[in-house]
Amino acid sequence: MGTAERRGAPRAGGAQLTGHQDPEATDSDIPGGGAAPSGRELEDQGHEVSRRSRERQQYRPLWVEEPARRRRLPDPVRTAAVRAVLLIAVTLIQAMVAFLCTMAGSWLAFPMVISSVVSTIAATWGALDVWVTRQVWNQRNGVVSVPSSTARALRRERRRIRRQERAAERDQGRIRRRGGAGQLSHS
Repeated sequence: MGTAERRGAPRAGGAQLTGHQDPEATDSDIPGGGAAPSGRELEDQGHEVSRRSRERQQYRPLWVEEPARRRRLPDPVRTAAVRAVLLIAVTLIQAMVAFLCTMAGSWLAFPMVISSVVSTIAATWGALDVWVTRQVWNQRNGVVSVPSSTARALRRERRRIRRQERAAERDQGRIRRRGGAGQLSHS
């Protein structure tokens, strides 16, 4: 197939092929340059191209996977966050029930107000727990994105000490294998 045929240039009969070539089509699938296609063949090719493009459009995936912008929360922090969300949800429901009971003049209004106050204190504690848990986790495990992380410096120091201890053990092992000081040969 030549360049003119790919670009949709006019053919011998004056007809012009427009439309997209199927990427899976072989050269034998495309009519050769010997005879110009008739009007009926051009129409069939146009229908085939539109049918293939409709199939391609129907096959589009529902969504495109994108990499996460932030890493997943550590397990202890996520647990504290779930706990805090549940406490806040219960507090909001209790506050709404207390308000509706007060408006209705029900005897349940006073106990609900008291329980709403207690729940508000518990929800505040839950939110603070998330913050404290996150800070503790960051201190213990380090923050990867911060170059001056104290945890990273501690790990580096521990690795250096371990390397020195292993080197000292290797040296002691070599001395023991030699059989003591002053021996010049193995005989």
